Amino acid sequence: MSGTAQSAARHPDSFGAKLRAAAIGLLFAAVLLIPKMLHLRRNENSWMLFRVFLGIAGAALVVLPLSLWNSYLFAVVGMCLFISAILMPPAKPVNFVDDKARELGALVVVNGGHYQPGNAPSAAAQLFVGEERIWALDDHLQPLVVIPVSEIIAARAQKLDGVWYLRVRWADCIAEFSYRGVFAEHLARTAEATLAGVIRPTLPVIPAKARAARA
Repeated sequence: MSGTAQSAARHPDSFGAKLRAAAIGLLFAAVLLIPKMLHLRRNENSWMLFRVFLGIAGAALVVLPLSLWNSYLFAVVGMCLFISAILMPPAKPVNFVDDKARELGALVVVNGGHYQPGNAPSAAAQLFVGEERIWALDDHLQPLVVIPVSEIIAARAQKLDGVWYLRVRWADCIAEFSYRGVFAEHLARTAEATLAGVIRPTLPVIPAKARAARA
């Protein structure tokens, strides 16, 4: 009689120990899955399904342990999961620079410092350099200015009042990109060298008298 009672007393304890071990394993797996969760957040539908699943799992941990073996520990964990599912931020789609570069046919992407289009506020820019055009895009990959490569007259980096600038002249237009900070000169000169690699050299104009003399 006493042996049966002791066996019955040990059974809930062994079951609880297994459940705790399983919970620890799940927490460890969750830590390993954090990078994948960050990637999951980029997809709105997948992120919503994950939040729903987390909320259901949290609610289950609150209800089932209390009804089966009166364990408050898992109820607290379940409540935390449920609240986390509610308070989690919405999905955050990411604009991929590589995808945009392929879409535009850009050969290389370099830091464009900051660019101020007209009277609009200054915005961080990236230069997508292609054979035919150079796109200056903001953080949301929206165009700030588009420069035809064939019309570029000059692209020079220079320092003025402690700020490095990359000035690009084409036709009757000038685009000015500003760089600040420790690496300002390096970034400005890198952009200058990149643009110089795609700018076609202007052929010298031979005067009419010289052409007539050669003829």
